[in-house]
Amino acid sequence: MVYPVPVVMVTAADKKGRDNIITVAWTGTICTNPPMAYISVRPERYSYSMIKETGEFVINLTTKDLVFATDYCGVKSGREVDKFQELHLTRQKASKVSAPLIGESPVNIECKVVECKELGSHHMFLAEVAAVHASQEYMDKKGAFHLEKADPIVYSHGMYCSLSQSLGTFGYSVKKKQKSTVGQ
Repeated sequence: MVYPVPVVMVTAADKKGRDNIITVAWTGTICTNPPMAYISVRPERYSYSMIKETGEFVINLTTKDLVFATDYCGVKSGREVDKFQELHLTRQKASKVSAPLIGESPVNIECKVVECKELGSHHMFLAEVAAVHASQEYMDKKGAFHLEKADPIVYSHGMYCSLSQSLGTFGYSVKKKQKSTVGQ
């Protein structure tokens, strides 16, 4: 009952160059140094064998504009359809892995598997982050990335939800209050 969870589109490719997009809601950061992430995938999914074969995948963050594609990639099998073509998504060459990036995604995280834990219904791929690509569209003049401007989405109990309101920043609860200079 840990909800909401991130929802991402993961791209994978096999050694013959066939690729696919799978929607994953069980994903996250697991380590800072070295940078690591994970995804959990059912072994019967089409992308599973691709990831197992190559040891590579890309986590592509999703947005409100990508919600239809996110859902479609979670319910339609790559055995039946080329999801890039069907959804008019842009394949972009990755810099460190063979799986493509999704050009419309604001952030693409290239990953190399270091371990696969067979946990039951899902197998967890633990991976080192090999490269991160962030869309310049969401960078400010100081080089800070503003994902909130991309309108990211999450998944909760069968629903895709946007994150439209910021409630605070890290550490705001302990920051010293600034003395007001209004009217002085």
